[in-house]
Amino acid sequence: MKVIKIPFGGGGLGHGDGAKDAPDKIQEQLHDLHANEAGIKPNFEFEEIEVDNFKIEASHNNIYKKILTLKEKSIILGGDHSISYPCFKAFASNNKNAGIIVFDAHPDLMDKVGIDSQEDWLRSLISEGIVDKNKVIVIGVRNSDRIETDFADENRLSIYYMNKIFEYKIENICEAVMEKIRKWENVYLSVDIDAVDPAFAPGTGYKEPGGFTSRELIYFIQRLNKLNNIKMIDIVEVNPSLDVADLTSKLAAKIM
Repeated sequence: MKVIKIPFGGGGLGHGDGAKDAPDKIQEQLHDLHANEAGIKPNFEFEEIEVDNFKIEASHNNIYKKILTLKEKSIILGGDHSISYPCFKAFASNNKNAGIIVFDAHPDLMDKVGIDSQEDWLRSLISEGIVDKNKVIVIGVRNSDRIETDFADENRLSIYYMNKIFEYKIENICEAVMEKIRKWENVYLSVDIDAVDPAFAPGTGYKEPGGFTSRELIYFIQRLNKLNNIKMIDIVEVNPSLDVADLTSKLAAKIM
């Protein structure tokens, strides 16, 4: 499988600077991963997109152009979450009726101020009509601004808050999500590592207690992966400079 490394932290609003080092660090952790849980040794082909953390718009354009050339199922390693904007935009250009699933502690629906950042990229995709609001699912939210909740409510977005996931049980939420996206033609999966509790993934800029355990997130993704319409995956917001014993980078490698 092709893996695209995007060492970009320029859209992190000061919280994502170290995220530029994540792709190399995650790739390094793969050396210790002899086989996945199905007993299969992963076979990855790595490429890297040239970006400049001080030139956000130009970097996003480079990302868009490169992702546009991908015709096979791929994994994208960020990088801060702003990269999901050009990545999904390119994915949607190549795949009609594309939908997106996001694992994130935050809904990323703030008002856009200037360029796309990790706080508003999803709102931009919806507001610009790049993705149908009915084909957006956000899972694991446990900290959101009133601006974000108002936008989500006005657009009737499917957001699964962390407290409700445990009230209704993770297995049932997983089934509900799978039933919904099974009808979508093409799906993009975005995994912000802060969806995981910082006890398990401390290496990220926005630490939000009360998240998924590592096993719970892996369980959810393994279930989703049984569907054949998930065609692109990104893993973002890993920050090696904030990590402890490489736990977060190891988890990202495990998710791959």
